[in-house]
Amino acid sequence: MYKSYDDLPSVLSVKELKDFLGISRAGAYQLLHREDFPTLHLASRMLVAKDKLLAWMEQNTDTVNGVQ
Repeated sequence: MYKSYDDLPSVLSVKELKDFLGISRAGAYQLLHREDFPTLHLASRMLVAKDKLLAWMEQNTDTVNGVQ
């Protein structure tokens, strides 16, 4: 398990993504298949860059009147 965002590698695999988010492997694959998720396709691998993940999380965090 990762203790902080800084502990993450610059590019996350499915296992690293699921561990960081605390979701199942199937849940990680569902995210990676979303059109709006910043998935990097390399051959048959699906990865996500750490900075793109953070930006996506910020854009998809629910806010009410500008307060999270």
